Parts: sequence; structure tokens; C-alpha cells
Amino acid sequence: MSDQAAPAADESAPDHRPGVGPWPGPWPDDPRYDPELLEYGDRRNVVDAYRYWSNDAIVADLDRRRHPFHVAIENWQHDFNIGSVVRTANAFLAAEVHIVGRRRWNRRGAMVTDRYQHVRHHADLAALASWAHAEGVPVLGIDNLPGAVPLETYDLPRACVLLFGQEGPGLSDAAREHVDAVLSIAQFGSTRSINAGAAAAIAMHAWIRRHIVPGGADG
Repeated sequence: MSDQAAPAADESAPDHRPGVGPWPGPWPDDPRYDPELLEYGDRRNVVDAYRYWSNDAIVADLDRRRHPFHVAIENWQHDFNIGSVVRTANAFLAAEVHIVGRRRWNRRGAMVTDRYQHVRHHADLAALASWAHAEGVPVLGIDNLPGAVPLETYDLPRACVLLFGQEGPGLSDAAREHVDAVLSIAQFGSTRSINAGAAAAIAMHAWIRRHIVPGGADG
């Protein structure tokens, strides 16, 4: 093995890492900014408008604008889709994500967006239904079941809970007993169902198309 010293890093070379480096120039006088991020750079997965903001400041700003729909997913078998559902819920600014069943879930797919997205746990479907009833919001199951109403023609209410079953079995029997309606996503191929994370993204975007005008008063 050679004892030759490794070449020094070229400090003039461009930094291709995601995010931004240390804040150039005088620091802004704004309590939303995080001194550590200003000093060392911000490599988080956040939009440019939130660069250098503290996590608490980002959550507070998101809370001012959150949409009134909720997302719930059953978690009886540590469904790996939950992380991607949380990430998508953050992208569409859902009020909360509700995890029903096991408290522990695989956070890898969330890409740390769970730092900015409110996540609530319910021990079972009865607890979720009780919470929803107290809040006055309907629970809408999403699954391709016999008798389901097409999502494409259903008038999604502004305040609602979109409930998804696990990958494979779909909505559990208990879930079907506690939903106000079951909605299906139109499919045209040979597979019986699509990935639970993909189904959640489609349903959330259907809510966005129904209620939000990008760039407008609600966008």
C-alpha cells in the first residue's frame, strides 16, 4: 500500500450535493432561519422557499395552509408503503396522516418528510371512526371492491378521510364496516389492484383537482 498522501480536495471545484451551502454575506435578521443551517448549509429535501428555515418554522408555515383532507392507512403487517404515503401527503399538504394498527412503521420511504407532516396513531378502525365522527368528517375507503363508486365521478368533500388498506389484501373487513363510502380507481389492465402508495397518490391528487386551483386563492 502506498504511503503517498492523498491529494487535497479542490476547494474551487463545484459542489454538486443537493441543497445549498453556507449563507453568503450577512445573515438575515429573521427568527425563522436556523443559525446552524446558515453557517454550514442546508442539504434537506425542502423547496427553495424554506431553505435555511428551522424545522419548527417550516411546520408552522405549513400549518397555516394545510388542506382539510386527511389520509389514513391500515398497518397490520408493517406495510412498507406507509412511508411513501406520508411523503405524498406532505407534497399535497394533507392535514394529517393517520396510521391504524401497529404504531411502528417503516419511515424510509418518507424521506424525512415526517418531520413536517403531522402523523397520528389509532389502535384500530373503531378508534379512527370515533375520531372522524367527533370531527364531523366522513371516512372514504379506497379499494376496487364490488359496488364501489368510481373515484373519477365521486364528489369528494373538502373535509374527509381517505382510507387505504394494506398492499395485497386491501381494505380489511373491519375497515369496510366503518367507512361512509368505498371508492374505486379506474383500471384497464390485467392486474387486480395497483400499489397502495400509488393509489394514495391518485386519490390525493383527485382531491386537489376537485378543490384547489394552482396559483389561485386556494393554491
